[in-house]
Amino acid sequence: MFDIGFSELLLIAVVALVVLGPERLPKAARFAGLWVRRARNQWDSVKQELERELHAEELKRNLQDVRQSMQQAEAGLREQAQQVHDGADAFKREVEQPETAPERVIEPRPITPAATDAATAADSGDNSADNRAIPFDSLQVPADAPADAVERKP
Repeated sequence: MFDIGFSELLLIAVVALVVLGPERLPKAARFAGLWVRRARNQWDSVKQELERELHAEELKRNLQDVRQSMQQAEAGLREQAQQVHDGADAFKREVEQPETAPERVIEPRPITPAATDAATAADSGDNSADNRAIPFDSLQVPADAPADAVERKP
């Protein structure tokens, strides 16, 4: 620690023995050991406090990084939510927007014996019944027609 070898320690012990004498040397050695122990404990305490502070700083930096990434993720989610909301609003406006051209409404007609004969004649290929009424139930909407192409009235 202090880079003191055995010869230097022996020289210090001889000088202390001569200066202090054999009666006071053990007390002085205990006193010196006590101060060395206290200094070492203080040094360890300072070292531990410094390590705790460094660890706390590292935790604060990590927390700040996590907060920043969370804020970025939140901003991204808010942006995506706004896009979804805008898309839903556009879809809603499109659905609720009145059409410029009125749709053709097919009204059901009452079934009469003549209409039943016309439907039978249409199925058999007889073209003479083209001008007769066709029952509503026998009408077929093409598969590619939009769902709201036929509007039914009660």
